[in-house]
Amino acid sequence: MANADDFRRLALTLEGTGAAPHFDRTAFKAARIYATLAPDGLSANFKFSPDEQEFKCMMAPDAFRPIANAWGRQGWTVGTLAALTEAELKDALETAWRHASKKKRK
Repeated sequence: MANADDFRRLALTLEGTGAAPHFDRTAFKAARIYATLAPDGLSANFKFSPDEQEFKCMMAPDAFRPIANAWGRQGWTVGTLAALTEAELKDALETAWRHASKKKRK
């Protein structure tokens, strides 16, 4: 099962990713923040599209759940790291990173 060290290692391999404090969490961002790691290292928040969020939560309800507020309605999703394999964690990070690495168009 995945842990905080796996999260950091995998996230930092994604192109353009850096880590920085974000309130009480550590944020991982490319052009924008795409994931945050909880201070206790047990969970992380991922930025999915609402459709991706629905699919992930349906396929792995023990691992993913929407954040229970307006952020959750925008696709932000809590992932329980111990409930994820390293491959599932990598997929979640890459999915979130794809949204954050896109350049904003004017």
